[in-house]
Amino acid sequence: MGYEYRRHSTHVLNLTPLIDIVFLLLVFFMLTAHFIEDEAIDIQLPEAFSSQPSQDNEPLVITLLPSGAIMLDGEPTPLEQLDETLSGMLHANSKRMVQLKGDQAAQFGQAIKIIDAARRAGAESLDILTDKP
Repeated sequence: MGYEYRRHSTHVLNLTPLIDIVFLLLVFFMLTAHFIEDEAIDIQLPEAFSSQPSQDNEPLVITLLPSGAIMLDGEPTPLEQLDETLSGMLHANSKRMVQLKGDQAAQFGQAIKIIDAARRAGAESLDILTDKP
């Protein structure tokens, strides 16, 4: 009996040239890459001159007395002039807030007229203040 000897082929893939190319590409991209720095503008911010809070942000207080008289920030104001006076004061105030302070004995219809006048004058918010029982 004759035995046949098979030749086992040992094909080995040589990875050395592939690794060389990969490292060459890595070095190439590292040398040609541009690293971008964050751009910033150096500015000097102004300092505050006053430590007092601004009076412009305080709401305007309208007080409705039981007699029907209207007080705008402590000054008596007739209902007919309320639109005009309130409009001028609101445009000077950046927040445009109004607070309505009334008495239980005050007339409800008068309060509605004041609310309408505040809306026409450009009030952005209107709070109705009450006393705790």
